[in-house]
Amino acid sequence: MTKTYGFDTLQVHAGARPDPATGARQVPIYQTTAYVFRDAEHAAALFNLQEVGYIYSRLTNPTVAALQERIATLEGGVGAVCCSSGHAAQIMALFPLMAPGRNVVASNRLYGGTITQFSQTIKRFGWSAKFVDMDDLEAVKAAVDDDTRAIFCETIANPGGYVTDLRAIADIADAAQIPLVVDNTTATPYLCRPFEHGASLVVHSTTKYLTGNGTVTGGCVVDSGNFDWTASGKFPSLSEPEPAYHGLKFHETFGALAYTFHGIAIGLRDLGMTMNPQAAHYTLMGIETLSLRMERHVANAQKIANWLENDPRIDFVTYPGLDSSPYKDRAATYCPKGAGALFTFAVKGGYGACVKLVDSLELFSHVANLGDARSLIIHSASTTHRQLTEEQQRKAGAAPEVVRVSIGIEDADDLIADLDQALTKATA
Repeated sequence: MTKTYGFDTLQVHAGARPDPATGARQVPIYQTTAYVFRDAEHAAALFNLQEVGYIYSRLTNPTVAALQERIATLEGGVGAVCCSSGHAAQIMALFPLMAPGRNVVASNRLYGGTITQFSQTIKRFGWSAKFVDMDDLEAVKAAVDDDTRAIFCETIANPGGYVTDLRAIADIADAAQIPLVVDNTTATPYLCRPFEHGASLVVHSTTKYLTGNGTVTGGCVVDSGNFDWTASGKFPSLSEPEPAYHGLKFHETFGALAYTFHGIAIGLRDLGMTMNPQAAHYTLMGIETLSLRMERHVANAQKIANWLENDPRIDFVTYPGLDSSPYKDRAATYCPKGAGALFTFAVKGGYGACVKLVDSLELFSHVANLGDARSLIIHSASTTHRQLTEEQQRKAGAAPEVVRVSIGIEDADDLIADLDQALTKATA
């Protein structure tokens, strides 16, 4: 679909066409594992990557393909690959880039599960991660070495609300001839489009704001199509002959779509992190109202953050839309429509008061999720970040006295009243 349409139009129509067989207007759920080939020649062409089509739903599925096109369009990319979760998307994003002995330079303020995945799990592939404060540009430059194959950060960091200076980090990545990979889950393409600020790849946990209803897990990797995978010689998976496809060179053959085709033909084929068509359908329906939801998320978050900041029971609030936030100007630059709806606040009384707070709330749900239409809360130090040391927790914005909230689309005054009564109990 042409990109001259506005965001609100694209979130409804991109990737969706009336079903040619039935005329169905909503994207059907193609609940099938395999697809009949026209003949032997057609089958051979598909397996040789000489023709685009459907073979097996581990690789491609029409419902998932519609979602991939929609997300790529909203992000301003050339292609996307959907997979089973946000964590799967992170591995999928790195898979074509890395090899044993290679490393990724990552923000030290990432979601706790991502820090664990990068600091522990990827070692089993022979990869490693260097965690750096993305506000310290000299430290980021120093961390990049000859074995670095990507820089990884979040637009708005989960949980602390830190906003990354994407353009500055992209310049460092460009100088090193490596891609900048940006997790845009908390901002969504409605609030920020990282490709416009120099990113090469974007990842999403579609579980969160894109779906918006807390029903299914999913992930997505979006390709800008702007990175030259051949120039530096650092990415042989994309620039050199692929033995599994008779020496085909992905970048030479597919050009701007090389990374996307590799994600399907190699990544999904061999890692099997497939998104199921039912999940894709739920996410397609969720995206249809993305802009409407994000406007309410942002408005509610701004009002609640202002109220919390002025409450004597609270030590500090990290919402980047506040005048007191050191990231307010940066948020206005990268997220001009609003600073998101995810932030933390510190409760006087420390760890114990935080635990009592989450147990006393009535409207807020205590869950390990974010981006739902419902307002959510979690005490990260005792849950999502509990595997980290206290020093790591503090660096990640998940100190023991801090709780994370994901503000939903309910009536803001009702949410404030709920927080008020719970804080009274927690700090009595």
